[in-house]
Amino acid sequence: MTYELIHLPYASDALAPVISKETIEFHHGKHLQTYVDNLNKLIAGTEFENMPIEEIIAKSEGGVFNNAGQVLNHNLYFTQFTPQGKAQEKPEGKLLSAIESTWGSFEKFKEEMTNAAITLFGSGWAWLAADKDGRLVITKEPNGSNPCKNGLKPILGFDVWEHSYYLTYQNKRADHIKDLWTIINWEEVAKRY
Repeated sequence: MTYELIHLPYASDALAPVISKETIEFHHGKHLQTYVDNLNKLIAGTEFENMPIEEIIAKSEGGVFNNAGQVLNHNLYFTQFTPQGKAQEKPEGKLLSAIESTWGSFEKFKEEMTNAAITLFGSGWAWLAADKDGRLVITKEPNGSNPCKNGLKPILGFDVWEHSYYLTYQNKRADHIKDLWTIINWEEVAKRY
């Protein structure tokens, strides 16, 4: 199996000003492409060659784990957004019910998810994830890690590596995270749940 760079479901300038065209071109076109290329080289001729990416993450370590994690993380990240003006304020249906059941309100969940992203030390990811019974949890994953490593299903992820926001926001991670809420495609996130 060979992994390929995902095609974006929107134009490279469609998420501006939250995620600029320049950031998309570097983040998707260069960073993610490198992870895809590295993963393909690392798994060629190994036990991981024909595994689904979630299984690679669960069973690997080192370079294979880091690159597989970053490919999945970024694939989920880039497909969870929609242009401003098209995004709903919050999810509906089962996902909203599960969020409200877990955190008491959507606003409290949003506050805790934002806090997880802002307070993660260094580079990594904040994730909303579900266990096999559909229970929700927020995780903080260092570097290229992913909730799959712990048997969870990633649903919504915030990338807090500096390359995901630095061109526009510089060191203002909190401002970037606040703005990400305005471009989430809740229909896509709900499908994952």
